[in-house]
Amino acid sequence: MTSRPEHPPLQLDDALPLLGIAAWSGTGKTTLLESLLPRLAARGLRTAVIKHAHHDFDVDQPGKDSHRLRQAGAAPMLVASRARWAMMMETPDQEEANLAQLIEAMRPQRPDLILVEGFKAWPLPKLELYREALGKTLRVAEDPWVKAVASQPPVSVPAGVDWLDLDDLDAIAEWVAAWPSRWPAERAPRSWI
Repeated sequence: MTSRPEHPPLQLDDALPLLGIAAWSGTGKTTLLESLLPRLAARGLRTAVIKHAHHDFDVDQPGKDSHRLRQAGAAPMLVASRARWAMMMETPDQEEANLAQLIEAMRPQRPDLILVEGFKAWPLPKLELYREALGKTLRVAEDPWVKAVASQPPVSVPAGVDWLDLDDLDAIAEWVAAWPSRWPAERAPRSWI
């Protein structure tokens, strides 16, 4: 088993099902989520997403009031309108985004499910996406948190891990839609046997 960076503990309680969507860059995480979210909504699930960005990003525009106030030191900066609201928090002393903190920020919204894109080294249940054509390694053998692998072509997975066809969006949607009901029993890593 490989060593993993230490992360603060996540509060894995019955009230807030979490599922990581983990894959190498270029596998199609965002594209899958774009197709998956309407299918989950059609099944009555209110699904939140936390997305990891590997680079400096800004949702604000220089010159706008919210940007000016954030630059002046507002922490957090929340901007709201009739149509939406967004909160921005500067984290200059953090090397990496703190997933535990982001989940707690989502908790008051009471989604049925939080999908976490990226954050593949964090200890939380995951759906691994895998495309052999990328030439990268499959992580399921070294990560006991992987609960299912969606791949193309089919791959062998360890006992206790589901396999899904990465090109069958309806089957993936069914598996993810069932996740909140399976969450209490499956929120721990699988054991190494």
